[in-house]
Amino acid sequence: MESHKYLSIEEKIEEARALYAAWSDRLCSDERVRDLLVRMEERIKASMGAMRALRVVQACKWCEEQEGGSCCGAGIENRYDPLQLLINLLLNASLPDRRKYPDSCYFLETDGCCLEARHVLCVNYLCKRLEESLAGEELEALQTIVGEELDTGFALHEAVRKGLGRRSGDG
Repeated sequence: MESHKYLSIEEKIEEARALYAAWSDRLCSDERVRDLLVRMEERIKASMGAMRALRVVQACKWCEEQEGGSCCGAGIENRYDPLQLLINLLLNASLPDRRKYPDSCYFLETDGCCLEARHVLCVNYLCKRLEESLAGEELEALQTIVGEELDTGFALHEAVRKGLGRRSGDG
């Protein structure tokens, strides 16, 4: 397999779709992968719920619309590899065929990110303004919930990689 860092995002999506077509039945029949997919869905719901409750989602949307926010800027999608995109397909995410906004991340849609399982940077990053707007206990609670999502995402990535018979560096 060609190293993913030299592929365009369209090529990575194409590879993820091909992997899904060839491997989804086998991966979803793997008990470890299946259990981690369920746990990942729960963790994503928990972290998104916390982000909504703390108004992080609203603040990010406002920043993107009013200030041309850079967090979801063009190029962020290059951090994703075909396995991360395959995991999104396994989680029933719909991968776009084209970029919606020219200066934004390939995965940014009208209602936010179209991905379910997002890169650590996308899940964990809070700008200084947001960090300062949250009380210490709110920030700590959010970081704990987000950390659980990231831990589960890592375990899922490794289980899928192993299910495909790939080595750690194969993306």
